[in-house]
Amino acid sequence: MRSNRLGCFSASAIFSALITLFVITGIALARGNDMFSAGPLNAQPGAAVGGVSAHAEIEACSACHPAPWDFSERMNDRCMICHTDISVQQTDAASLHGAIQNRTPNLDCAKCHPEHRGPGAPLTRVENGDFPHETLGYSLAAHARKSDRAPFACSDCHAQDIALFDQAVCADCHRQMDAAFTTAHMLGWGDNCLACHDGIDTYGAHFDHSQVGFALEGGHAEVICTKCHLDARTLADLKSAPTDCYSCHRQDDDHDGRFGADCSACHTANGWEPASFDHDLAAFKLEGKHTETSCDQCHVNGQYKGTPSDCYSCHRQDDEHNGQYGQDCGGCHNPFDWEDASFDHSLSSFPLTGAHTGLACERCHVNNQFAGVSAACVSCHADPEFHAGMFGRDCATCHSTSDWYAPYYGSHPGIADEGGRGVNHGGASCRDCHTANLYTATCTACHDSNNPDDDGGEGGDD
Repeated sequence: MRSNRLGCFSASAIFSALITLFVITGIALARGNDMFSAGPLNAQPGAAVGGVSAHAEIEACSACHPAPWDFSERMNDRCMICHTDISVQQTDAASLHGAIQNRTPNLDCAKCHPEHRGPGAPLTRVENGDFPHETLGYSLAAHARKSDRAPFACSDCHAQDIALFDQAVCADCHRQMDAAFTTAHMLGWGDNCLACHDGIDTYGAHFDHSQVGFALEGGHAEVICTKCHLDARTLADLKSAPTDCYSCHRQDDDHDGRFGADCSACHTANGWEPASFDHDLAAFKLEGKHTETSCDQCHVNGQYKGTPSDCYSCHRQDDEHNGQYGQDCGGCHNPFDWEDASFDHSLSSFPLTGAHTGLACERCHVNNQFAGVSAACVSCHADPEFHAGMFGRDCATCHSTSDWYAPYYGSHPGIADEGGRGVNHGGASCRDCHTANLYTATCTACHDSNNPDDDGGEGGDD
């Protein structure tokens, strides 16, 4: 008996198999490959893409599925033929599909958009690990697990439709963790959670305030956010909060605006008191003893604006001159030492020269009288008796401030003395010739007009 080398594969069995395969192929072709379908396509109508408004309207499987033996393209390539807008997004890393393309370049569209799940099944299904949620403005970095440590699922926040989100979910979930805090937080900031929150608490309790140009220092570090960001409901509201002191501390201004609105000129964030003021910034700089003076000595009753800056307003009670020198104390005194006074007499109508410069003030200013003192010489230098009133009251005609007792060597018309000086004629004094007054004189008082040799007595000279 001869053995069958093909075993169970007899000629009749092989023939039957070929007939069966031919029949199945014919039926599949006749029914449009429905017998190989994984299930009905989505039939929800939408915007027309590629000539159809729903996948269910696509007739041939080959429109989406390349042949099994075709390795030159993937189903993703077929998707892009119709969804050209998504193809453009993939080139933009800032877009949702561009971010997905950068993160997972070979991710199949069907990973997030499965089909053949029925005419009413949603076309979008994502898993947290694959979806770049931060590209939508909200990161899932802080929402990987729930408070019970169970992992989050998309449906925990998005229910049945991944494209929709009700912010009431935030409040419901957070009330389960801390009802009191959540209620107070929503009262202070409103219920639009996404207006400020981004999933990683950029503007949370650990926000670095120095990043926005207003570092929280001193007492500011202890202030709750709503104290400065009152009624803020959005990021724009947070950023619009004023950074000047006066906007928040107007009610704390004990000066009633007299110092202006720049509180930091005197106060610091470390403490409202003590305060300091750089007087060099004012019109009246503090020097000498003024630097040791308490503020209230000049700024009586807390008055700062309009405080007089002239000396006399503060030093009237220190004026030992009873106003005789006027009110310009700075003309003699300086802020370093009140007693170290000096007066530049050259600035007055009577500059001091010669012997006058060494005189004590009281020699001329008797009884501390300064205003109205006469500048005439005879006010101090009374006409001496030996003048006998002959020379008048203009002392400067003969005398100088350099030497009061020096003889007069001025011009003397009509008298020619040795050397041409014409003065001190023969050693005579003025009165020898001017017996009556300064302007009349006679030669015969000393000289005998009948005797040409008469020299007028001892010392006489012609």
